[in-house]
Amino acid sequence: METAALYNLLLQHPVVTTDSRICPKDSIFFALKGERFNGNLFAEKAIETGCAYAVVDEAPERENERIILVDDVLLSLQKLANWHRKKLKIPIIGITGTNGKTTTKELIAVALSKEFKVAYTQGNLNNHIGVPLTLLSMNKSHEIGVVEMGASHPGDIRELCQIAEPNYGIITNVGKAHMEGFGSFEGLVDTKCELYDFVRQQGGKVFVNKDNQILHERSEGMDRILYGKNDASLFASGTIANATPFLEFDWSFFDSSYRVKTRLVGEFNFDNAIAAVAVCKFFGINAERISSALEEYEPTNHRSQFKRTDKNDLIIDAYNANPSSMKASLEFFSSIPSSLPKMVILGEMKELGETSDDEHEKIILFLREQSFDNIFLVGSAFSKWIALNDTFRLFNDVEELVETLKKNPVSNHYILLKGSHSVHLEKTVDSL
Repeated sequence: METAALYNLLLQHPVVTTDSRICPKDSIFFALKGERFNGNLFAEKAIETGCAYAVVDEAPERENERIILVDDVLLSLQKLANWHRKKLKIPIIGITGTNGKTTTKELIAVALSKEFKVAYTQGNLNNHIGVPLTLLSMNKSHEIGVVEMGASHPGDIRELCQIAEPNYGIITNVGKAHMEGFGSFEGLVDTKCELYDFVRQQGGKVFVNKDNQILHERSEGMDRILYGKNDASLFASGTIANATPFLEFDWSFFDSSYRVKTRLVGEFNFDNAIAAVAVCKFFGINAERISSALEEYEPTNHRSQFKRTDKNDLIIDAYNANPSSMKASLEFFSSIPSSLPKMVILGEMKELGETSDDEHEKIILFLREQSFDNIFLVGSAFSKWIALNDTFRLFNDVEELVETLKKNPVSNHYILLKGSHSVHLEKTVDSL
């Protein structure tokens, strides 16, 4: 079936699903395939459960007029999403970066929602499947779309841009993450800047952190809005007032100054917040609404999250970790004044490729310079760098750590949890 015909079906059945266990009535099921699953096998079940149609790329055993055969289900999903995006004709803001893209996306969406009907990426559905699903969740009532874009290989951002066709772009920053997919830091930067390349070709606009030298240079000559720190000449600028642990900052709008008391922990979230200020100011949101939206936003996704249990104070930043974000979190945690003994629980950093040994050694060397009372490390990537005289405790996995915490409870501590998502440090929270 051609994309135009699929689109006509979408107009009649505007809900799309790729999970045969979640089949809203009259939705369309796209039977995606992966290394460990084959959605084609569940097409009939999806229809029985409630879907109006199922799109497959393997012929069904028996003919069913509600099962639509295409050459490639994923490609059909992506083409349909792009077709839908063109028909919507609304501004799309594309966001990528090594750190902070999800938080920045959330802040922008929350603040823009004060004035507009906004559709935005849910969770971190930011890949070649998640971006099409985000676009297909949009409808004629939406006035702006905010689309997060992740990358693990060169060309990933270019592909997502071709699907989403963003008019506006933000790269939050560039740092060492998922290095095994890029081969080098330069390759990573080039991939993130594929967003700039696309927006440049389309004559769109980018929002650029002037304090980031790489991004400032790579966006030279573009139609750009500059934001940053301590520079009144920029379109949006602010000054950090406090971060112990919650970020507070001041920013000005003409002659008025605003103190924003966020619920995000850490100075490193300033760049995310001021990026949101820049975008929302550009789209005409008034200063009071921007400030109140940033104050109201409360992270609940294990990113920059503060939690006080009946035993300890926790900073939970366990959704992602790479060398730059790990070091920033440790520096921030070290700087917080506290009468409680400080403890860090770090999970290994994944997908660093050939740089993994070197980067984990750097973290160990940095930890030896700090005065944390307890240091727990989870994952084999740390093991070869721990000396006999280190006071660090090493755990093979989070399950081993949880068992230890149950047998030897920790109380009256200030604790930082930081690690890659696949380590699942969030499983320790109930024991802390």
